[in-house]
Amino acid sequence: MGISDRKAKEKEDIKSSILKAAKKLFVHKGVEHTTIRKIAEDIEYSVGTVYLYFTDKNAILNELHKQGFGQLGGAMRILKSVSDPMERLKAIGRVYIDFALENPDMYDLMFNMKAPMEFLESIHKEEWNEGKATFDVLYQNVNECIQNGHFPGFKLEPLTFLIWSTVHGMCSLHISQRLKGVNLENQDEMVNEAYNEFIRFFDKE
Repeated sequence: MGISDRKAKEKEDIKSSILKAAKKLFVHKGVEHTTIRKIAEDIEYSVGTVYLYFTDKNAILNELHKQGFGQLGGAMRILKSVSDPMERLKAIGRVYIDFALENPDMYDLMFNMKAPMEFLESIHKEEWNEGKATFDVLYQNVNECIQNGHFPGFKLEPLTFLIWSTVHGMCSLHISQRLKGVNLENQDEMVNEAYNEFIRFFDKE
């Protein structure tokens, strides 16, 4: 490995460390209570080093969102090879659940945490391609199902939102450990079992 390659790798390692530390602090302390100084202290670098990579805290939050949605969307788009749109739709749900349960901190950051208003305003002003593209995978797949005669009488947008919000709700309840507050015999497998019950409605349409 040459000097330039080694320096490039070192920069990527530092950037990765910043993002990893920020994600942990955002999730456990909240975005509002996390500062650049705290992130720098966590990775034992100077504040100036963090600012070499990111202009502010919102830039870090945006990068983490891009990573998360890029990973989720990429996994969902792989399913394009499944020719039957209904079977593909069922598989998309399973991929979504797997991502949420295997990456609970990232999922919380993407969907459950209250973000600062300036961050929310910035993503409305710009094209947030990763998030939109991920939702579009589900949207287009539901549309294809409708075009193939499934879900007769249903409206595309509300139905897409219904499917997303149902699966999201199950994942969020599990991640937030809310299942411990009710008497369920098999809490560890409840999300997957509940999803199996949910998709039975698809087969009964």
